[in-house]
Amino acid sequence: MCEYCGCQSLAAIDELTREHETVVNMIGEVHDARREGDLTRMAERARDIAAVLAPHTAVEEGALFPAMAEEFPGQIAVLEAEHRRIEAVLEEAAEEVPADPGWPDRLMEVLALLREHILKEQDGVFPAALAVLDTEQWEMVDAVRLRVGGLTQAPNR
Repeated sequence: MCEYCGCQSLAAIDELTREHETVVNMIGEVHDARREGDLTRMAERARDIAAVLAPHTAVEEGALFPAMAEEFPGQIAVLEAEHRRIEAVLEEAAEEVPADPGWPDRLMEVLALLREHILKEQDGVFPAALAVLDTEQWEMVDAVRLRVGGLTQAPNR
């Protein structure tokens, strides 16, 4: 992942980046499961990916993206649309292995999209956020993170 601009020195971006790394590793596990024909494990990893992405997306869409939308409206709209597409396919496995025989192909397609999406955020959104967000906006990002939790913290309830 990107380390050239220093954006990971911010706790908010560091946490988002660690979530990306976790998801990328899980995507690799889905590929392994697919190769082995293990649909149960594919569905389990889809649920795991969705669990990591839920607070991640809440931080992005609850604070980071709105702060950047005025400057980059088209790019933010595309990223949010990709979130919906990824969530829809992951949601198909929320309870069990989907019965639809086309689901494994849809999952692999959306995981390829997710990897591209992660690169867009790592190489575009996060470095741009350094230039665009002010202190108040970073505080909002931190507040959303505190509320929703993440890999290293439980959400406040």
